[in-house]
Amino acid sequence: MSESNMSAVTPLPERDLATATAPDLVTALPGPAARAAIARDARVTSPSLGRVYPLVPARAAGCVIEDVDGNRFLDANAGIAVNSTGHCHPDVVAAIEAQSRTLLHYCSSDWYLPIYTELCERLVATVPVEMGNAQVFLGNSGTEAVEAAIKLARYATKRQNVIAFLGGFHGRSLGSLALTASKSKYRGGFGPLTPGVYHAPYGDATYLDDVVFEHLCPPDDVAAIIAEPIQGEGGYVVPPPDFWPALRRICDEHGIVLIADEVQSGIGRTGRMWATEHEGVAPDIILAGKGIASGLPLSAVIAREDLMTWGPGQHGSTFGGNPVACAAALATLDLVEGGLMQHAKVLGDHLANGLRALASRHGAIRDVRGRGLMLGIEFADHDIAEAVEQTAFRKGLLVLMCGKATLRIAPPLVMSVAQADVVLAILDEVLGEVT
Repeated sequence: MSESNMSAVTPLPERDLATATAPDLVTALPGPAARAAIARDARVTSPSLGRVYPLVPARAAGCVIEDVDGNRFLDANAGIAVNSTGHCHPDVVAAIEAQSRTLLHYCSSDWYLPIYTELCERLVATVPVEMGNAQVFLGNSGTEAVEAAIKLARYATKRQNVIAFLGGFHGRSLGSLALTASKSKYRGGFGPLTPGVYHAPYGDATYLDDVVFEHLCPPDDVAAIIAEPIQGEGGYVVPPPDFWPALRRICDEHGIVLIADEVQSGIGRTGRMWATEHEGVAPDIILAGKGIASGLPLSAVIAREDLMTWGPGQHGSTFGGNPVACAAALATLDLVEGGLMQHAKVLGDHLANGLRALASRHGAIRDVRGRGLMLGIEFADHDIAEAVEQTAFRKGLLVLMCGKATLRIAPPLVMSVAQADVVLAILDEVLGEVT
């Protein structure tokens, strides 16, 4: 089999893939075409890409992924919460196709793109009313949004320091890497990182007053506090109910900018547009990414108007707010606001109840937590979590670890109840084998 034609399996017609039976495995994993693709990849790609299991997708629709050998998998991680409206949703594809026939790209930092403006208007309309008037900067990725937010907070406050939290993940570029504290391996070998960053235990706002402000950094030197409403890479950790209100109080008291990193938790995943809505707290800046454009590269910094004080040229992006990505985002928002956000809550409750039932039968599960379709299953130790992840793949279910010993369940928001029940059944089977 040649490398240019690595699959000899005749796939289903594209229109049938979203409703096809999945999982449906027709070869051992990885299959022969997948093995060829992996060998080819190893010769030319960066070894920094940490592949989780030998999955080689060829195409996808809805919650079903078909690999180069014709094996079909049920996707319960959505490419790390990116494919929010499912794979290749016809409305999103139609929006991309229509936009690509009129304007592929023109730099939004130097000229006016109506579709950029339209998307910014839509995003401003979603934020809590307490934020007042808001303005938006569009980038390409979550780490770019984090970098932009830190620049903006420093510029607006004329302060230098930033507080982040242990377990937080905010990206891998050098500025955002200084904030990231989910795993030491992300930081190792890349120092010195951006100075002026202090870390506190996630969920413990008293540490800021008792330790950071008392011993390390006075509050009037702090430009921003950045936190995830639910920690993602850190283990799908939901903070205690008093945490975000305490952060809001501290920021108000000391003139600190409160940044909600909603790159993973936003755009309807938790059953509301923004996960901070569950906390009853309005941040000063909201960061969006991942699921905002259903798979196309896009991110957003949504900030209170009085913070957007920087002038022309002080921040920009060649490709940020690309017209095709904006078109995908507008279609995504239509779908999320048109029912998928509500579905995420209903299906999330169904999955959470099913997972807690599994926990009652399998002692290796220590906790089930999350909101909407951002659910974490914490196991007794890392080895069990990894065994569940890898065994689930071999059975055709795509899940993904986070934290020390947590499995995240973050499927596309279009997952059906029947598909969710398949997820639960496979996990039940897997747990019976590995624990």
